[in-house]
Amino acid sequence: MRTPLHALAEHGQSPWVDYLSRRFIRDGDLARLVERGLAGVTSNPTIFQGAIAEGDFYDDQLRDLLAAESDPKEVFLALAQEDIRAACDTLREVFDRDPDNLGGWVSLEVDPNLAHDTQATIAEVARLHQMIDRPNLFVKIPGTLAGLPAIEEAIARGVPVNVTLLFSLERHRAAGKAYLRGLRRLRDNGGDLRSVASVASFFVSRVDTEADRRLDEIGGHDELKGTLAIANAKLAYQGYKELFSGPEWAELAGAGATPQRCLWASTSTKNPEYRDVRYVEQLIGPQTVNTMTRQTLDDFQDHGQVANTLERDVDEARSLFDRFAAAGVDYDDVTAVLEREGVDKFATSFRQLFDEITHKRDQLIRS
Repeated sequence: MRTPLHALAEHGQSPWVDYLSRRFIRDGDLARLVERGLAGVTSNPTIFQGAIAEGDFYDDQLRDLLAAESDPKEVFLALAQEDIRAACDTLREVFDRDPDNLGGWVSLEVDPNLAHDTQATIAEVARLHQMIDRPNLFVKIPGTLAGLPAIEEAIARGVPVNVTLLFSLERHRAAGKAYLRGLRRLRDNGGDLRSVASVASFFVSRVDTEADRRLDEIGGHDELKGTLAIANAKLAYQGYKELFSGPEWAELAGAGATPQRCLWASTSTKNPEYRDVRYVEQLIGPQTVNTMTRQTLDDFQDHGQVANTLERDVDEARSLFDRFAAAGVDYDDVTAVLEREGVDKFATSFRQLFDEITHKRDQLIRS
């Protein structure tokens, strides 16, 4: 049966879900969504925190793990290993039949507490890649300044990377350049460029949330509300097309490399006054990914409209940046704040995840 997710794929966009839990896998929900056109999975510490707190699906494994391991992080990684591997296996057929490297991927994030430590991130990337041992695993590396060298190093070592927490056009371009440097090193060392891929997770709705808040503080300029995030993403896509074109890129592509595609993240609508699927409908274009929460995925399947929208009104998107500046909204500060808050949020979720494991351990001991 043809679904709106299949329609997205027909327009060149790969639909993913930003959710993962053991129940989701074991109850067959993930497999059913794959049949309906889902092509990938992303996860983050907040998602795992909620999954482990939900019900008793992890209790048996927790009992076994806690009998021999007291470090909550090691316990979490053992739990995550089973879920991520199972998701990779569920999506393996999609991965194997997708020549463009846009489908079949599952993402696992490095400890966000390492976001400002390059060497520790590199070590953790290598560990997660080896631990999961699946060709369709993306290791998520935050696109912080310290994360950029880790991205390059991971690609040079043949590790596929999902660059996460990108908000600004400058940092998005820097992540693409890090990917290119990694590809050249991999090629020069005799590696197979077809074995790696990358997506750049460009966060969308949070940009409007922060920009709208600042507009409210300034007063007036209501016509600008809800416009910066989509304009930002449209210009990121233009930057992607510029970076992955020309003779140098053609040489890498000829050796088997695929470009670092834009992945639209944070695409649920935070403001109830906005259409619930606006960050999906207005960013549809070829060679892109949109990862949606389960609610947004359901909403889009129910009433989403599919059309090539990503390259509409690009000149207007560029002019919006001048209008925001004239209104007193500092784009560079908006994106810097969002990056800092994004890292802090995921780091807090990681620590809360460890607290949840400790709480579960105490519950199991009492039972």
